[in-house]
Amino acid sequence: MDHKKNDSVMDQAINFDNITKSFGNNTVLKDVSGIIEQGKITVLLGPSGSGKSTLLRCMNLLEKPEVGSIRIGGVNIMGSDLSAKGLRILRRNIGMVFQHFHLFPNMTVLENISFSLEKVLGLSKGEAKNISLLLLERVGLLEKENAFPERLSGGQKQRVAIARSLAMNPKIMLFDEPTSALDPEMVKEVLDVIKNLSCDSKVEEKMTMMIVTHEMQFAREIADEIWFLDQGKIIEKSAPDIFFSNPKTKRAQKFLSKIL
Repeated sequence: MDHKKNDSVMDQAINFDNITKSFGNNTVLKDVSGIIEQGKITVLLGPSGSGKSTLLRCMNLLEKPEVGSIRIGGVNIMGSDLSAKGLRILRRNIGMVFQHFHLFPNMTVLENISFSLEKVLGLSKGEAKNISLLLLERVGLLEKENAFPERLSGGQKQRVAIARSLAMNPKIMLFDEPTSALDPEMVKEVLDVIKNLSCDSKVEEKMTMMIVTHEMQFAREIADEIWFLDQGKIIEKSAPDIFFSNPKTKRAQKFLSKIL
């Protein structure tokens, strides 16, 4: 999809350098560092409260760390070298899918997706509709274009939310526990959409993804690398086959013993 070419600053690695983030007296991220190469999928695992979602939210500055830097393509997105225009480009290039779908209830499925194409990218109603229909086909919901969110299942709502994020043609996608609010039978349909995004032959460049999930089999199948967090720190990084078969740390071993 080439409706808008995004800034080339997004074409390189993501580099977290000594990130620390606190809420009051509670330090939720402690000196977190790591590199995600362009086009790679990193899955963040760990117990509740370990800082996974906060690290994800720091990526698009929904949360701003007190210490450290985040660099994308060599540009510190937290620093003064990022202009106001650069910040807008950054946010267009980073799509985020939340646990709860945040769809506009008074808009149809089609309108939920086309809204940002018209208002942010300035496309005509016809152009926005054509792109939105392609995205609905991509997530398997073309027949729901005129439905309102209240008429959709949870899994369908989340697939619309994914399509809406894709409308900006992002180079980076963030998924914050995208199936945690779904009934068990709806989980697979959402995970299948994410898997398809990771290997979509229609896309010129593979998207970089960061995913927070509690779905272990999904993590094993999709990740290029697992980051395991505990008490605000990344205590283990490894390929999924190594992490799940032979975790290095006792904390990861204990975590996996309880859920596998």
